[in-house]
Amino acid sequence: MPSTPFAMYDAAMRLKLVQAGEPVLRTPAEPLAIKEIASREIARLIEDMRDTLEDAPGVGLAAPQVGVPIQLAIIEDRAEYSKDIPTEQLAERGRVPVPFHVIINPVLKPLGKSQVDFFEGCLSVAGFIAVVPRYRKVRVTCLDENGAQRRIEASGWYARILQHEIDHLNGTLYVDRMRSQTFASLENYARFLKHKSVKDVLRDWKAR
Repeated sequence: MPSTPFAMYDAAMRLKLVQAGEPVLRTPAEPLAIKEIASREIARLIEDMRDTLEDAPGVGLAAPQVGVPIQLAIIEDRAEYSKDIPTEQLAERGRVPVPFHVIINPVLKPLGKSQVDFFEGCLSVAGFIAVVPRYRKVRVTCLDENGAQRRIEASGWYARILQHEIDHLNGTLYVDRMRSQTFASLENYARFLKHKSVKDVLRDWKAR
C-alpha cells in the first residue's frame, strides 16, 4: 500500500483517462502537503498530465481523471482552441485564452449569485455534452506547483473551467449539475443543437 496518495502514481506508466463509473471519480481527492508538492513524482505527474491534456485535446484535467486521487488540476485554454468559434459566441461565453497553470488544494468561492448556462463536456464522460449552470464569477485560493499561495479571480469561460475541475477534486461530475433534458451525444449535438443558442435549446425543451 502506498504511503501517500500520490505514491499511487507510477511514472513508468502511460497516463490513461478514466471514465465515469471509476470509483476514483466519485471519491473526494486528498490534499497535498508542501513536501509532496516539491517531489519529483508530482513534477513528473504534472508534465504527463500536460501531455495528456494536449493530446485529448482539452482545457482542463484533474488528477482523479488519470486515476490519481489528489487535489491537483491543470488548466490551459489555448487561443487555437477557439479560433473557429464566431466572435459573438466567444463574447457570449466570456472566453479568452488562459495560459497553462496548476492548481493544488483549491478552495472555490462564488462571487455573487449570478449563474450562466452553457454546453459543457468532459474527458471522463467521453462522447456526451449537456447544458450546465455555473457561477459567472469565482475566486479560487490554492497553491501552485512550487507550493506558493495563489489567488485567482475569474469570470466567464475561465470561471467555468475552474468550477468543472474543482468539482472533479470533490468527486463531482458535470452530469450531477446539468440540465438533464439537454444531455446529448456529440453526434446528436452536432445534428440538432450546435447551431442553436443555449437560450433557444432550453426554451424548446421547456415547451415540450
